[in-house]
Amino acid sequence: MGKRKVLSEANLKELVLPEQGELLGRVTKISSGDHVMVKCVDGKMRLCRIRGKMKRRVWIREGDIVLIAPWDFDDDRGDVMWRYIKAHEEWLTANGRLPPNF
Repeated sequence: MGKRKVLSEANLKELVLPEQGELLGRVTKISSGDHVMVKCVDGKMRLCRIRGKMKRRVWIREGDIVLIAPWDFDDDRGDVMWRYIKAHEEWLTANGRLPPNF
């Protein structure tokens, strides 16, 4: 059994846009190994879980812009679906998908 491959930001070139039921947010605090506090564009703070697919492949740090999917049964929690790189963050701000002072 070999080591898992960690992708670098150079390999994450595609841009995933929020679909219906998904929100953008900024990571404010790393709570534990797979939980983060995210301040969403709708003004709510949510405790979000990093999906198993992303756990060891994509590293999430405080201040990163992420795409989350709030849970249907508990609106104060959600799943982290994607992490945006700096170039994508600038594109989202320039095209009005992300507030400029966020």
